[in-house]
Amino acid sequence: MKTGLWIAKRFSFARKRFRVINIISAISLAGIVIGVSTLLVVMSVLNGFQKLARDLFVTLDSPAQLVPLDGRTMKVSDNILQSIRSLEGVGSAEPFAEGEAIMATREKSELVVVKGITEPAQRHLMRQTHTKSPFFTSETIAVGELLAYRTSLNPFKDVKIFSPELISLGLESLSEPYLIPMLAIPEATVSSLFSLQKVFDDRYVLTSNLFAQKILLMGRGEYSGIDIRGKEGVSGDTFTANLREWLAKSPLKTSLRVRTLEEKYNNIFAVMQLEKRVSFSVLMLIILVAALSLTGALAMTAIDKQRELFFLRCLGMEKPQFMAIFIIQGGMTGIAGTAAGTILAWSVCKLQELYGIVQLPSKSAFIIPAYPVNMQAGDFIAVSITAILLCFLVSLYPARKAALIATSRSLDLKTN
Repeated sequence: MKTGLWIAKRFSFARKRFRVINIISAISLAGIVIGVSTLLVVMSVLNGFQKLARDLFVTLDSPAQLVPLDGRTMKVSDNILQSIRSLEGVGSAEPFAEGEAIMATREKSELVVVKGITEPAQRHLMRQTHTKSPFFTSETIAVGELLAYRTSLNPFKDVKIFSPELISLGLESLSEPYLIPMLAIPEATVSSLFSLQKVFDDRYVLTSNLFAQKILLMGRGEYSGIDIRGKEGVSGDTFTANLREWLAKSPLKTSLRVRTLEEKYNNIFAVMQLEKRVSFSVLMLIILVAALSLTGALAMTAIDKQRELFFLRCLGMEKPQFMAIFIIQGGMTGIAGTAAGTILAWSVCKLQELYGIVQLPSKSAFIIPAYPVNMQAGDFIAVSITAILLCFLVSLYPARKAALIATSRSLDLKTN
């Protein structure tokens, strides 16, 4: 192997008789560098947009939630909350009440999602959004800006808000009059409008847990789930794993389950992952084309080095050793191109991350001025390994041809 590596170095860096071989080799190397760097930059930008979307979602939702396995409500006791808060990596655990409701004004009605949160959760939301005034009080609501625009709502306007279950009870009360006292339609005043993320701004109504329970016809102590957030600096995967482990050992495992943010908004995050996979597949074609041009360069090198191959054969080298020379030569080109492309991509992404050099086309249409970047070690490793493997694979054909040339019995051709 050492001999093959030394000869491969000589073939790669020694001056060749045919200048065209140098040009093809340079094109192959440049193609690999450009392909690897472009692919890594694009994937890092897509990661940046995915992280941005995730950060926007966690302003209101949490990275992990404990929700009922069946049904829409669960009983939440202080003991359960204390057990969750004592887990390693968990920073907070707050129950919430969430469900669909109908919000009606004099002009129109709209199907909305009501989410009731605790006072500590509201304070967290205020810190996240840099808001000084509370979004709502115990009997008022906060409405998303897009929803408010559609329904012509503004602060201090009164609305009626009730769950679809109330309509079912109304129909049942026709035959069961004792249900009539439960049919009071809750009224609320809009205290503020919020702008968090399009999904929330378009459909969500925020209020206190008690008022949400009243709207959604939940009993006291009944909630839709528990929002669980990690401590500062702790990744979501870390404390989610601890939460799953705790639940697996708990008697609650038959009635509750852990739901991550990606699972709750599966459609949105699945599309982002699909974009990333498609980008990987398409841009990998650039690297494949560059690798295929490497095949031509290696084949021409084998033709150019016929005399040298014949002398090596006379020294006792066998067919596998000749193949190893050209496979190593292709691998060296792949490793060099991949390393250069990785360094170039890291430099570009770091500059974008620090200085935001490439701006978004319309600053007013986005909440950030420049393209976001999030470099992930897994992407760099996957791209590097794939690119190097491609270079090794495309080297097999010229290596086999070189071995056939070197072991040919036509000595006239070798000594020509």
